[in-house]
This record gives sequence, structure tokens and C-alpha cells, in this order.
Amino acid sequence: MSAPPHSPTVAADPPHRRRVVVRGVVQGVGFRPYVYGLATELALVGHVTNTSEGVIAEVEGSASAVARFCDRLALQAPPLAQVESVDHQELPAAGGEAFTILASRTGGPARTLVSPDTATCADCLAELADPADRRHRHPFVNCTHCGPRFTIVTGVPYDRANTTMAGFPMCPDCAREYGDPADRRFHAQPVACPACGPRLRLIVPGSESAAGADPVTEARALLARGAILAVKGLGGYHLACDATDEDAVALLRHRKARGNKPFAVMVRSAGDIEHLVRLGPEERGLLEGPVRPVVLLRRRPDPSYGAPHPVEAVAPGSPDLGVILPYTPVHHLLLGLPGDPDGPRMLVMTSGNVSGEPIVTDDVDALERLARLADAWLTHDRPIQVPCDDSVVRVCDGRPLMIRRSRGHTPLPVPLPLPVRPALAVGGDLKNAFCLGEGRQAWLSAHIGDMDDLETQRAFEGAVEQLESITGVRPKSLVSDRHPGYRSAGWADRNAAGRAVVRVQHHHAHIAAVMAEHGLDGTRPVIGVAFDGTGHGDDGAVWGGEFLLADYDGFRRFAHLAYVPLPGGDTAVRRPYRMALTQLRASCLTWSGDLACTAACPHDELRLLERQLDRDLNCVPTSSMGRLFDAVSSLAGVCQLVGYEAQAAVELEAAALRAPADDTVAYPFELRGDDPVRADPAPLFTAIVADLRAGAGPALVAARFHRAVTALVHRLCVRARQRHGLDTVALTGGVFANTLLSSACSAALRQEGFTVLRHHLVPPNDGGLALGQLMVAARKTTDD
Repeated sequence: MSAPPHSPTVAADPPHRRRVVVRGVVQGVGFRPYVYGLATELALVGHVTNTSEGVIAEVEGSASAVARFCDRLALQAPPLAQVESVDHQELPAAGGEAFTILASRTGGPARTLVSPDTATCADCLAELADPADRRHRHPFVNCTHCGPRFTIVTGVPYDRANTTMAGFPMCPDCAREYGDPADRRFHAQPVACPACGPRLRLIVPGSESAAGADPVTEARALLARGAILAVKGLGGYHLACDATDEDAVALLRHRKARGNKPFAVMVRSAGDIEHLVRLGPEERGLLEGPVRPVVLLRRRPDPSYGAPHPVEAVAPGSPDLGVILPYTPVHHLLLGLPGDPDGPRMLVMTSGNVSGEPIVTDDVDALERLARLADAWLTHDRPIQVPCDDSVVRVCDGRPLMIRRSRGHTPLPVPLPLPVRPALAVGGDLKNAFCLGEGRQAWLSAHIGDMDDLETQRAFEGAVEQLESITGVRPKSLVSDRHPGYRSAGWADRNAAGRAVVRVQHHHAHIAAVMAEHGLDGTRPVIGVAFDGTGHGDDGAVWGGEFLLADYDGFRRFAHLAYVPLPGGDTAVRRPYRMALTQLRASCLTWSGDLACTAACPHDELRLLERQLDRDLNCVPTSSMGRLFDAVSSLAGVCQLVGYEAQAAVELEAAALRAPADDTVAYPFELRGDDPVRADPAPLFTAIVADLRAGAGPALVAARFHRAVTALVHRLCVRARQRHGLDTVALTGGVFANTLLSSACSAALRQEGFTVLRHHLVPPNDGGLALGQLMVAARKTTDD
């Protein structure tokens, strides 16, 4: 029998090995167990580890399996991961028996991104409420998908040893979960349980808790009796009280010296608040999402059922109510789990600080600095490394409008349309947030606060050091505002250490910020409409009602509000009647006693103001739109004294919302001169006085004024397009946090065919200023 024919042999697919570097938010979010699962599914061998550079994996197997691994790596990443880049490098095959997870490697410059703090997930909440679970009612339940991140980080890579959980050794049960790639707590750095985790403690001066008493149960009882409680959260202490107890709210307001500034409230669910506010799908999504910011919700005119209406005590004069849902296990326990005894269902939840100071994070400081504010302290022994206030957001025309970018967003970077050399932009002095930038990324700090307080300046310095350490950015230049008296600018000068300090005009920075947010490369200028309260102008005046033709390289002042004196500087800001009287005088109108602003001004002050204006004493000229809002608010009888920033404007917006829907009148401005055009409000004030004397109420005046400003924006942008051919308008500055004005201006401009840019990722107020400073300075500096 003949031998069978020879069968040709098929060459086996030789093993391929590839090194993969994944950068972005890929540590502390379950990325390594995800990589382990993906590699195991595809029968690959190799390993994965955390490094300062990011997550690094080496995978080996068939060429097709390695290719599938790389294709799926970013697409199917865990929910909290944000993959910025995936780089590949072919390596010689090395063999191996399995795929393993290696210990983290330290050293080298930090290039990975730390995850923000995230609200407690549904799985952890189920454990919190389950009597059969070992973490039942554990105030620190968390997993890979939720819990503290940024606020506990002491270094990178993000491992337990580099967090404030380093001092809590894991019990055997937690260690087993932490080491199991199939467990959702695999390498969840804050993982703990009642046996090994932080401890909650209630401190009530002058009394001792009963042995075995539950601190949360005692705290809920105190709140129900009207007490003010200091509660240690993720990024600092809050002050809490029962929001439906008007006496408790008034006491907290008095102790914080807060005036009529609105408080935010925390409720268990959106359903607990929808009878008080208008709640659309966008607002509900923000409330219930993992970030859990304070969401400003438009109040309903009347509650839909007869429960006590807390809104007036909590947010007097405001058209909005700030609402936040629980985002830590302690919050859920304070508001009560299903089956718990009745307790407060709505809590005021405001930053734990003395007015003007940064939020308190240290436990010893909390007992000292909050001693005059709180009746008791619900605290714990897990340190807070990084202060981080709650973020604040609202919805405008169906899209988020960031008011304060902080917890839940920081330290995620903002992508840049152009590369920048390493730089630190220090922002402004109000609502300060600074910005580190390098390449095509910008890291905005958490909200710092107003820089007029020494403690805030110390907090600023500590936050700069911390953000530099986790981003690895080493600034080669510093950027500040041109205002000669800004403390932030002074800090930049003192800490330059031989580096260049670039100064950027305030409103130019505002416009550059919204341009950068929308990815504009600056090759074509925009019409920038920058409306705010105060910004140092190039001519030494206080600017704030500006129409600039701008790109990143520079700007031209196309138009502005006509100058009027700012009598007494900050005194005029705190007393809007002074601005109203100044505008009446500039409009050649008498200070008649029948006008609300005249009646509000004490007689002696009225005579002093008249002499001050006559002699031009301490009367810096201003074109501020914020001060124009103040003047109209006072003249209309809405607000005469300001207890918090922009109060007069906020209450004027609230009044406008009550106006008759069928009224369409807009007060007039007169446009004077050219290059720049000056918008004179004298005809506007003449019309307001006439309306008031004809019996018009504050609501009608407020609505007609908002339409006047909208018409002015429309008119001047059309003129700018006719003269310069520009068709993109950027609306920015704190005044555009007013959604009534922002929405109306945007609609009017879009109807004319303009492309309208508004803020969504960073605030329109000075909290977004540093991003614009960074972009402008990038065009003024070059590498050495």
C-alpha cells in the first residue's frame, strides 16, 4: 500500500506582544480589573499595573486577539473611567502562563488623571439599607464605582498608600474583596467596613453620648429639635439644619452673618421637591447623576399642596431654589433610610465656614472656627486632604450652565483647542479658581473663594501645590489679571521666582474662556459680549458692559456702556440706591422724594453723595452692566441694600418673571459716538421714571429693562457684523448667569443668523476667568 500523500503544514500564528499605555481617569475606577477581565476573555497573557504615567498593560497572544484587545480597551471602559489616549508599542514575545495584575510602580512625572469624588452608587446604597449585609448602615460604604477620590489623594499613583485611608489597615474580609479582580471593590482605595474603617462620632458640647448610641440617630434627633449641625463631608464641613424650621433657618442665617443670601437644601429624592420647583428631565438628570451638584431650580409660584412652604426662609427674594440630593452614605442616613423613624426630610446644607473664609476641613479647626455657628458636630476620623466645595449648576435652554465648578468635576481637565506651554493662571479675586495648563489640557482648581481673606489666600497656596503635584505640571510662567490691587496678581508677582508674569485684561480673559471651551482656535475673532460687575479697564476705569472684537492675540473695544461715576467704590456696590441716584443725575433727572432710591438714602448721605459727585471725589468712572442692574433694581423699589453679591440683580430677575406675559415694551438706549460706541442709558431712566409715576410696578419695570438689555445686545452685535463681518458672538461674564437675559439674548441673536457661544463647562463668572487667562498668555509667551 502506498503512503498517503503529504499534507502541507499550516504555520501557527506566532505570538504577538504589545505594550499599551492608557492615560486619563484610569486609576481608582476599576480599570485594572476591567483590563484583567478583557485579557483573560481573549486568552492573552501578560500583566497590567498603575504608574504615575497611567495604566500600563503588556498583552501577548495571537495577533487577532491582541488587536481585539486594543480595539475594545477604550470603548468598553468602566463607567467612571475617562480614556484620554491609548498608545501602543510592539515588543518581542516573552511568553507567560497567565495574565496578572502587578503592584503599582512609583516614580517619574505624574501624567495620569485622578478621578473626582462620586456619589454613592446604587449597589452600595442597597448594602447600606440591607440588614443582612455586613455594611448595613456603614457610613463609609463605597466601591470602585463611587465614593471619595480627589479629596483623599495625597500623591500619585492613586493607591491606598497615597490616600488618607493609609491609616486604616483592612480587615481580612475587606482585604479579600480588595484583592479579588472579580469583586467590584478590587483596588477600591477607600474600601472599608465597620470592622476596619473610619468611625463616625457626634460631639455635643456639655453632654456625653450614651454607650452604644448611634451618632446618626442622635444627630437626626438634634436636627428635629432645631439644632444646627456641623457635618463632615467629602471636601469639608457643611452646616445643616431642618429647612422647614423657620426659626432654625433664621438662627443659621444670623450666626453666619449671611444676610438674605439663599441656602441650598438637600432632600432624599427629586420627588420630595418637585411640588416647590419646576423640574424638567435635564434638571432631574443633573440632580440624580453621579456628580450631585447643587442644581438651581426655578421656583413654582405656589406649592401644589399644603405642606409648610420653606422656600421664603431658605431663599428669600430669589427666583430659584438650590437643591442637592445625598451623595455620601452619611447624607442618606441623616435623611433617613426606608423604615427609619420620621425626621427632617429637607435639610439646609451650606458650606461650613465663617463668612468670607474657606470651607473648614480640619477637625480641630472645625471645633474652633465653627464653635459660634454649630450646636453639635457629626464628624469622623478619615482626614480630608483637599478642600472641595459643592459644584453649582443650572439649566439654561436645555443645557447645563456651570455656576461653580468644584466637587465632582475637579480635577478633570478641560481640553484645549491649542497647545500651551506649562503655565499657572491665578484667576481673579472673586470666586477664585486658578488653572494649570500644559499641552492641550487645562486643570481648573476647585472653587477657592474670595481672596480678601488671609485664610483663603493660604487655601489658594495649598491648592496650587497640591494640583501641581498630582498633574505633574511645572509652570514656566504665571498669568494674572491687570488689576493692580488684586491679591491673586500680587501672589503671582511674589511667587514668580524668575518666571515671566503675564497680565491679561479681565474681559478679554472672559471671552477667551468661552472661546476655549467651544474649541475655537482663534484664527477668526468673535464679538465678545462681557457683562459683569467689576473689571479693570485699560484706561483705568471700571469696565463691565463691554463689546469686544477679540481673539486670543488681542481685542478691540467696539462698544461699551456709557461711563458714570462709581461713588465710594464698594460702598456703591453694597448700597444700590447710590448707583440709582448717580444714574438719575447723569440722565439729568431730579432726585425726587417720590422715587424709591431717594427715599432709601438717608438724608445726610444724600447731601454727602451730592457733594461727592459735584467734586468728583472717589468717583472712578464705570461702564459696569452689573451696576446698571443695581441702579434699576433700586429705582424700581426691588432692592436697596445688598447682603450678598449680585443680590439686587437676582431679585430684579425674580421680579421680571412676575411681569404680564403680554407686555413687550423695551426701554431705549441711545448709541453715541464711534470707536468705541457708547450706549447711554439716560433715555432708559427717563422712561422708567415715567412708568413708575404712571403706576407701573416693579415687575413691569424689571421685564422692560431685561428686554432693553437684550435689544442693546442685538443692536450692537448687528452693527459689529455690518462693520467687521463677524458672525460669532460669545456671551460671558457673571451677568449672564441670569438665565432670563442669557436665553433672550441668545434667541434674538440666533434669529439674526449669529452663532452664539455660551458657557457650559466653566462658569461665566470669575470662576472661569483663569482658563481665558491661560489661553491669552499662551500667545504672548514662547519656549525658552
